[in-house]
Amino acid sequence: MTKNLAVTFLFKLIVCLSLSICVRSNEGETSKEWFKIEGKVQAPDAWAKLNPDWKLHTDILIDGGEYRAFLRDDASFSVSVPSGSYVVEVFNPSIYYEPVRVDINSKGKFRARRINHIQPSAVSQITYPLKFKPGMPYRYFQQREQWRVTDLLFSPMVLMMFLPLILIFILPKMMNDPETRKEMENIQMPKYEMPEMSEMLTSLFGGGDAAKKTTKSGGSKQGVVKRK
Repeated sequence: MTKNLAVTFLFKLIVCLSLSICVRSNEGETSKEWFKIEGKVQAPDAWAKLNPDWKLHTDILIDGGEYRAFLRDDASFSVSVPSGSYVVEVFNPSIYYEPVRVDINSKGKFRARRINHIQPSAVSQITYPLKFKPGMPYRYFQQREQWRVTDLLFSPMVLMMFLPLILIFILPKMMNDPETRKEMENIQMPKYEMPEMSEMLTSLFGGGDAAKKTTKSGGSKQGVVKRK
């Protein structure tokens, strides 16, 4: 009997301690001060008219969904969070919104700034309450290319057909100018100083004898001139 009483007493003691710990933790959570992150979401006028229920498909996510909120009829929202630093995102399946970081200190002061992943140390503050402006719409499908006249004109087949014709009509007009004609002739047919065929043949077949004869004839002529 004494053993059973001791076991029941220990069991009741453990239960009481666990309940007291739970109550204290709940009291600590409730004693934390909560602050409201407030803001408003804007949408393109033309798109909002075509999609009147866009507010139902828009969610406010804080820290990736740890806290979540929905838009009111006037497109405003408010989320209660404790002090800290939070990333506020507006999720809409059709329009992109730039996320914002909100810092809340223990005294309840708010500071909103843009998120810069390239330079995290750079601080670019924005106004508070938050105002989310619409960005570029999402494109889930590639837009089909449309037919254009320029695609036909600049196609390789058309260029191969019409460029020679254009050159045929333009080049004669350019050749009418005498200066351009001379330049073209010099480029196409350059003049080289070629030796005569007779001298080439004598040098090939005659060899050194022809050269000696020419030198002797030249010397005799000089002697005749001197005798005179």
